[in-house]
Amino acid sequence: MNPQKPLIVSIFLNLFITVYEFAGGIISGSLSLVSDALHNLTDTFALVISYIAFRFSMRANTEKSTFGYKRAEILAALFNASALIVASFFLFREAIIRFMAPVVIKTSMMIGVAALCLMTNLFSALLLKKHSRDNINIKSAYLHLVTDAFSSLAVIIGGILIHFSGIKWIDPLLTLFIGFYVLKVGYSIVLQSIRILMMYTPSWLNINEIAGVIGTVKGIKNVHHVHLWCFTENDIHLESHLDVSKDMKVSETCMIQSNIENLLKERFNINHITLQFESDVCDDLSLVRQSKKNQPEEKKNG
Repeated sequence: MNPQKPLIVSIFLNLFITVYEFAGGIISGSLSLVSDALHNLTDTFALVISYIAFRFSMRANTEKSTFGYKRAEILAALFNASALIVASFFLFREAIIRFMAPVVIKTSMMIGVAALCLMTNLFSALLLKKHSRDNINIKSAYLHLVTDAFSSLAVIIGGILIHFSGIKWIDPLLTLFIGFYVLKVGYSIVLQSIRILMMYTPSWLNINEIAGVIGTVKGIKNVHHVHLWCFTENDIHLESHLDVSKDMKVSETCMIQSNIENLLKERFNINHITLQFESDVCDDLSLVRQSKKNQPEEKKNG
């Protein structure tokens, strides 16, 4: 599924409602509406970045970039989520100022503008929903839109409450809630992006369990020096050294490798596997090998 057209439509829709909502917030005096407009502006930038990153990720692999540009989307997700976090702190600052100096708000305009923004954000989010399931880049853009839809809904509710109660501090209180929600969403995507870029073992996989499964394959005596990481959120790589139980032909190791690849694909959805077959070559048979600088001093000196 190609998300390019939905992204382009969403970019123009969000650019329109950003200008519309900011003007409505200034005229009505609603800080939460201005805050929502700021969030919409970050949405627009996020969508543009997601679109550029997606186009980069489609480029072919080359001799200078053998993995291609797939990780451009991870970088885009990290940047977009970081922008959400920065925006949340701006919202906190503005809310505190408005608590100290509340203003009269034109609630009818506040509600009307927020209602249009809510519908636009929901429509944009629906365009990207099916593409967000398997792509962290599109997911980050999708969550921008979903959080802005929630904040628009909060502004509508706040406008109604202010209209009937006359309590002015409801507006900055809503801004705080919006800010905390934006911070939570941004943090979760930043954490996921960093885990991928740092080549962490995927949180849903157990390296000992995988090594145990490989060890059950006939002809394998030992599994060691295992590396397991996500290249992108759906592209899981594994590499390992394998001691074979006897000296054998290359054709025999190819059969063993095929069995292991089928097993790991079926059980763990690992789709890129590199195996190094050995016969009592490595002195260190630990599952996860330590680099020399990470070893204790006595081992280095010994």
